Amino acid sequence: MRIVGVLLAAGRGERFGGDKLLAPLGESTIGATSCRNLLAALDDVIAIVRPGDARLITALRETGVRVIECATSSAGMGASLACGVRASADADGWIVALADMPWIEVATIAKVAEAIERGASVAAPFHDAMRGHPVGFGKNCASELAALEGDDGAKSVVAAHRDAIVRIDVSDPGILRDIDTPNDLV
Repeated sequence: MRIVGVLLAAGRGERFGGDKLLAPLGESTIGATSCRNLLAALDDVIAIVRPGDARLITALRETGVRVIECATSSAGMGASLACGVRASADADGWIVALADMPWIEVATIAKVAEAIERGASVAAPFHDAMRGHPVGFGKNCASELAALEGDDGAKSVVAAHRDAIVRIDVSDPGILRDIDTPNDLV
């Protein structure tokens, strides 16, 4: 079964002050760390970026992922996700991760992927009763994901499959922790 990790890395990082995914995090960068975590759990990962974002493209390619420049990324997260799903349409499922969430544990990503492999339509990790990331989607969600537009990401797809979500309880607070501003790094 082919489960593809889709790293959404096409945002502008405006609240951060720009180039958020290239900001240092330990011995790496925010974007590369998120990418490596996804790669540690999945064999096939693609990163979706803005066209012409040369520095980020180089940094992410150095991790070993396939980078896709999404011409419609300026329309929002939904458009970027649709681009990633269309680029991997032959997959059996997708694990959708946000590049500004570098603290998600590899084991958590693997658990979400395992739920999709077992036939879940939608699978998501929960920590302290709160749903986090990454979210997994089965092949039956492909057409809905590929048709996404705008900035709502996959919220509409998750809502449409609300009763079928496989809940994965984890002790991983990283599923809830993203980076919006430089203060989020402390």
